[in-house]
Amino acid sequence: MKILFTGASSFTGYWFAKALAEDGHEVICTYTATGANAYNDVRAERVQRLQTLVKPVFGMCFGDERFIQLIQAERFDLFCHHAADVTNYKAADFDVTAALANNTSNIYPTLSALAESGCKNIVLTGSVFEGGEGAGSQGLPHFSPYGLSKSLTAQVFEYYAERFGLGFGKFVIPNPFGVFEEPRFTAYLMKAWLKGDAPKVNTPDYIRDNIHVGLLALYYRFFCNEMGRHGLRKLAPSDIACSQGMFTKQLSSEVSARLNIPCDFELAKQVDFSEPFMRLNTDRIQAITDSFSVSNAWDEFVAYYTGKYAVSG
Repeated sequence: MKILFTGASSFTGYWFAKALAEDGHEVICTYTATGANAYNDVRAERVQRLQTLVKPVFGMCFGDERFIQLIQAERFDLFCHHAADVTNYKAADFDVTAALANNTSNIYPTLSALAESGCKNIVLTGSVFEGGEGAGSQGLPHFSPYGLSKSLTAQVFEYYAERFGLGFGKFVIPNPFGVFEEPRFTAYLMKAWLKGDAPKVNTPDYIRDNIHVGLLALYYRFFCNEMGRHGLRKLAPSDIACSQGMFTKQLSSEVSARLNIPCDFELAKQVDFSEPFMRLNTDRIQAITDSFSVSNAWDEFVAYYTGKYAVSG
């Protein structure tokens, strides 16, 4: 297939675009920055690594004039809209309306151009942070204003996709971790262990669905290849569904076995329950999990963070 992909500079976007290209698809990735050298840190590394696998097009945003012209000129089979406004996504005052406007900018002429040029399907990336997604507690509320913006974005896309006769599919992401991620929870743990420290886990009771990003990318590739067949319109892959305390214990075991160092940690008594207690994805496809080498994924994970954080001498 010829695939138009937005959001490839992100952590999961890099892995998704890479998996599609390595599967033999022609992937054209759009970037908002004017060039690869406009990015910094790990985002720059992701963009650079993709250049030999995909065709990059810089300096355009979803819905702008150049974006629509690209659609008209290239004639895509599939549109993967992975980009989303994530500015201050953890903030309580995250601007929902501004994010929705950015995510769906000029959606009418954009989807009209896709339909007129022969595109058949759209895959939108969703999040387990959206209200009503997955399985969990407290009636599955939105995690945050960011989750609300993602849910509203999906509703708008589904409405216009149906209007233009485009197939609409939603791929729901849980809690990915792995190589080329911005420093977050697992990076915090790895950095502490490589220094010989015992990090503290402040929210060990939350039940979350952590997933190796490489496995998540295999699910994404499967969904793009199969979307619409046999009624497949949504996929919400699940992997390591457990408490954050148990996930830390597994991570500690995997790292300790590979580096032969103690990977101790402290589980704090959790007092902050401002987020929903449990939120998990629900889909597991045995053929995909069987084809994924968990051992190799852990090897890659440990090698990557050792290279980043190992203390010399």
